[in-house]
Parts: sequence; C-alpha cells; structure tokens
Amino acid sequence: MTGKEKGWLQRTAKRFRDERGLGLVETLVAVAILGTSVVAFVVALSTGSIAVGKQGEEVVAQGLAQAQLEDTKSQAYDTEASTYPTIESPDGYTVSVVVSAVPNADADIQKITVDILHGGESIITVEDYKVNR
Repeated sequence: MTGKEKGWLQRTAKRFRDERGLGLVETLVAVAILGTSVVAFVVALSTGSIAVGKQGEEVVAQGLAQAQLEDTKSQAYDTEASTYPTIESPDGYTVSVVVSAVPNADADIQKITVDILHGGESIITVEDYKVNR
C-alpha cells in the first residue's frame, strides 16, 4: 500500500471511531415518524376495503332492482294490485315491491316502487311505471 492509501484508510477509520451513534431523541423521532406512516397506510387500506365492499353491495342492489322491475313489467297487469311477486334474492338482501295509483291518470298506469334492503338497511329505491297494454 502506498502512503496515500494508508493515510486515507487511517482518516476513514478515525471517522468511524469518532462516530457517537444516534441519541435517544433521534431514535424516538424516527420511530414516531415510522409509526405514523404505518398507521396512515393501514387506515388507507381499511378505508379502501370498506369502499370496495360498499360499491359491491350497491352493484348487487342495482342489479336486483333492475331485474325486479323487468320481472314486474313482464307480469300480467292487475288493476287491483298493491304489490307484485318478488324475484329470488341473494342471502342478506330483501326485495320489496309497492304498487300505487298515479294521481290524475287513468287506471291503466301504475307506479312501481322497488326497494332493495341489505341487512335491514335500504340500499336503493327505484321507481318506474307499468302500463296496461
């Protein structure tokens, strides 16, 4: 080894020996920053998971409501009906159909209201009309 290299090695070794390391305060600050980052990440993941679940619930409810309306419209018109038979729904979902008269209209039109519930909570309510043709 040349003298230049020995000098460089000695200076580097001296720098490493002179290091005192991290103090308690610096370590606590680093742990606090890391902990805050982890908590924020977990909260973001859980919020995203809840949003995806809610979106899936709404998609199922919209599909059920559309299917129920199509089924109700395909059934024979009943001027005295207060409801029509409901379609089969997945576990946890309830479909209800309410028929009401349209004010200031003849008896050949009915207002159909379909309400989709999941776990007892109303997810979507859709209204349409059924006409006697």
